[in-house]
Amino acid sequence: MRIGVVGSGYVGLVSGACFADFGHDVTCVDIDEEKTAALNRGEVPIFEPGLDTLIERNVAAGRLAFTTDLAGTVRASDVVFIAVGTPSRRGDGHADLSYVESAAREIGAAIEGFTVVVTKSTVPVGTGERVEEIIREANPDADFAVVSNPEFLREGAAISDFKRPDRIVIGSDDPRALEVMREVYRPLFLNKSPVVEMNRSSAELAKYASNAFLATKIAFINEIADLCEKTGADVQNVAHAIGLDKRIGPKFLHAGPGYGGSCFPKDTLALLKTAQDYEVPQLIVESVVSSNDKRKRAMGRRIVHAIGDNARGKKVAILGLTFKPETDDTRDSPAIAIIQALQDAGANVSAYDPQGVEQASKVLSHVDYASSPYEAAEDAEAVVIVTEWDEFRALDLSRIRDCMRDLVLVDLRNIYHRQEVERLGMKYVAVGR
Repeated sequence: MRIGVVGSGYVGLVSGACFADFGHDVTCVDIDEEKTAALNRGEVPIFEPGLDTLIERNVAAGRLAFTTDLAGTVRASDVVFIAVGTPSRRGDGHADLSYVESAAREIGAAIEGFTVVVTKSTVPVGTGERVEEIIREANPDADFAVVSNPEFLREGAAISDFKRPDRIVIGSDDPRALEVMREVYRPLFLNKSPVVEMNRSSAELAKYASNAFLATKIAFINEIADLCEKTGADVQNVAHAIGLDKRIGPKFLHAGPGYGGSCFPKDTLALLKTAQDYEVPQLIVESVVSSNDKRKRAMGRRIVHAIGDNARGKKVAILGLTFKPETDDTRDSPAIAIIQALQDAGANVSAYDPQGVEQASKVLSHVDYASSPYEAAEDAEAVVIVTEWDEFRALDLSRIRDCMRDLVLVDLRNIYHRQEVERLGMKYVAVGR
């Protein structure tokens, strides 16, 4: 099939490259001329394992192209995916749909022949109707259908998630559109990937409900971790015990400094705003958002307490700036809030991350960025593990100790054992243990 993808950001690039790898002819469109030129030179603007190779292979095969010509792409496509950003709207927390609406308007003006327009972006309930209205206003005679097909991609594992998904949600009541969407995803039927068809509103809400539920599991286990610390329990044992219950499952039960990233923070907030519009309180999600926001700053206070309740003039080394491993995404990362809290307390911060320095440096100031964990730890009062990158799981702790001024290891991801750290003469501070 001929597929157009509007937006060459994270979702658009991964989706476009994977569709091309299925054998479809794909054109990714973006208004950013510099980004498009870079992609045509083979330069991928985001870090996602395997994405550069996937793009290179499909460009070479002639199945994947990048352009700024939206109208031409729409005219040449059977299906057009809208994969633009929907950040939190400044001031009120609603999802900012201006990019979606702009894309819909341009798509509508260019449609020739039956075209399926698919919202891949994460959008509130009712957005499909608005996209339909905009297209109809732009082109009253257009023959089209609007479908919701939310993405469920984990940063760091997006290609695997796309090719071996837990589910494919398709929201539409239009028989022609459903037939086209089944053809788009037909290569996955060999893997027996469950295609779940529903109406558009259900599909739009499914994405938000999924992220809110996962965020709830994270906030829940973090609060249980706090109780574990007061009672002498170990949160890892508690999480293991409850995770063996098939009704609960073990995933997202790892205590830590709170959730971040491009999805959970903005999507939980957008869900709350949508619920307010419909006058349907979401008290659980409200508590999750509040709990997570407070937790990030609380981790900063925990570090200050670990170094003697006085951080002024002391150096703290932060290992990990991204919100999770295998990405360069630092949006709403706990590390950002923690560093800001430490700086507010007067600490000097050094930091190291395998991929996140460039993004973090756009929002942080007065941070010394190191080229290795050991350089970051030099003369530090404390070393803090914030992101569980693989290279932090196998640190030479003796070397870390020898670099430091004081010997405090704050492990916010619980990746080390107390005995092995204390055996080296270091103080060990974990979460819920």
